[in-house]
Amino acid sequence: MTVAYRPVLLALGAALGGATLFQSIGVPAGPLVGSTIAVTALAAGGFSPKVPSTLRNLGFTTIGVTLGAGVTTHFLTDVLRFPASLIALTATMIAVMLISSTVLKRFFGTSGGTAILATSPGALSYSLSLAADRPAAKIDIPFVMVLQSLRLLIITIALPPLVAFVERGSGGDGTVLAHHALSFPVSIVLIAIAAAGGYCFERLRVPAAFLLAGVITSGLGHGIGWLEGRPSAILTFIGFSLAGAVIGARFASVTRTQLRDLFVAGLVVTTIAVALSGLASFFVAELLGLPFGQVWVSFAPGGVEGMSAMALSLGYDPAYVATHHIFRLLLLIAVLPAFMRVDQQRTLTPPA
Repeated sequence: MTVAYRPVLLALGAALGGATLFQSIGVPAGPLVGSTIAVTALAAGGFSPKVPSTLRNLGFTTIGVTLGAGVTTHFLTDVLRFPASLIALTATMIAVMLISSTVLKRFFGTSGGTAILATSPGALSYSLSLAADRPAAKIDIPFVMVLQSLRLLIITIALPPLVAFVERGSGGDGTVLAHHALSFPVSIVLIAIAAAGGYCFERLRVPAAFLLAGVITSGLGHGIGWLEGRPSAILTFIGFSLAGAVIGARFASVTRTQLRDLFVAGLVVTTIAVALSGLASFFVAELLGLPFGQVWVSFAPGGVEGMSAMALSLGYDPAYVATHHIFRLLLLIAVLPAFMRVDQQRTLTPPA
């Protein structure tokens, strides 16, 4: 029994220990960054950490509920401020995919379909499902998984301190969220209701089901005025820690040879994605009068759950951040098949 649960206990112990350490020394988004680094280190050491789907879903539900706490009775009015930003996000996302996939094809000898799925910004599970459904396209699934995981790892670790440094340099503090917290019992009930909604969403194959259910459940409660405040601090801490553990545990199935061979490619395409999103974020922030760090976290090509947790840790407007990342995920679901079809047609069409 103990042997069977050993990978889970190792993952949870490392995640909570890393989260506690990084939060205590004041690292931006400390629980998320610390848990990610600690569990990744375990995976690199061959200990095969594992996070059960139940804990993963509870962690992301908690993050979603915390995001929803930023919704107010003026939420719809606030959303009307977002169209220009969402258009800029769309253009940035397409530019990231086109430029990054071109770099992989020209300089790393990657096939077109593999390059597209490996550089899709923030949809690992969907990218892998597309790869599995298209055997004729000859997608290199390990390549897609390693590059997507490396991008998420690098962004999760590097972006919070980078954003915090930029914000300090610009004189902003990035603090938008209220610090009022719900009681522990109310927080538990709210998370339980949201988790039930997440289960229903998952059965309907809704993307980021538990995170989205948490946002909707909490958002409705706060928007109507029934609730006021974020979940209990200890529950939020655990949610961040579980999200980091999920990111780090992905590397348990990646061999050291794969990491060594693909690290340079992952670093190059991640740098391209972060630089392009940062440049676009600067112009959007100037145009709309928003904190640059808030826009950058919203545009950064990380996973929905990880970036949402990061935004919460850094104190940015959760409604703005959640809207952008969920919109990006839905947009990816719509455009990735089209990108794949275009690439397949180019492959099948002989040169003139």
